Amino acid sequence: MGTDTATPDAAVIIPHYNDVTRLRRCLKSLMENDRTGVEILVVDNGSTQSLEEVKVAFPEIRFLTETEKGAAAARNLGVRESTAPLLFFIDADCVAAPDWLTKARDVAPLADLIGGRVDVFDETPKPRSGAEAFETVFAFHNKNYVEKKAFSVTANLLTTRATFEAVGDFINGVSEDSEWCQRAVGKGYSIRYADTLVVSHPTRSDWSALKRKWYRMTAESFSNERQNGTSVFRWGLKALSMPLSAIVHMPKVLTNSRLNGLGERGRAAATLFRLRLQRMIWMLRQTLGLSI
Repeated sequence: MGTDTATPDAAVIIPHYNDVTRLRRCLKSLMENDRTGVEILVVDNGSTQSLEEVKVAFPEIRFLTETEKGAAAARNLGVRESTAPLLFFIDADCVAAPDWLTKARDVAPLADLIGGRVDVFDETPKPRSGAEAFETVFAFHNKNYVEKKAFSVTANLLTTRATFEAVGDFINGVSEDSEWCQRAVGKGYSIRYADTLVVSHPTRSDWSALKRKWYRMTAESFSNERQNGTSVFRWGLKALSMPLSAIVHMPKVLTNSRLNGLGERGRAAATLFRLRLQRMIWMLRQTLGLSI
């Protein structure tokens, strides 16, 4: 495929921490794209896993190190250390479609921020675990995020350097994708969903992985809400609504065409209720000023 040039007009920024196997897969998918005019930067967040073999395997890639923990800081460094006018964000555990960079160039002029489609896939043999079945139904509805909530996940986000510099850095300790995008929209910048811009993300394989994801998201969401002026009383009411929300979302489990049979639907439903109850406990603890 085409390669990057000395004067790139697009920079792909990939934060990474201790996920070398998936990083290799991500970079391999990008190598299958037309990379003409594209610089790819991996910003490592102080991994204990060695990246030396990856650097040898992908000499075209720039590798940087950000000592401040957090993907937000890593992405910020990638922006600072690049010069291209277009900024394309993808996560290290994602797989880019073979035309991702081509589609990115096609859709980038349509809005100041572009959020693409994020499909999910399983990394383990069938049948799906409860966590995998749950994520098959509920993970990464980026079209809804963009069109209803004015943000895109950073697993598949495009913007321009001019927009980024006007909006400012990603912020650590909050849901940096939603916070940054909503800050941009609040400043008058436009956001649009592009279904042709596709990456794939693995489902969480087990309860522990799913729980870690939602622990982080609950902590970050609480920070976002408090920053936006939401009272702890309102957060507490939202916590108490978690079990009811599981009932409301049950039809999505029962009618999802990607789930196979009653076994996967049953495991997805059980995980849905288990997770909503866990989130209720975490959120109530936050309401009371306790750590989660």
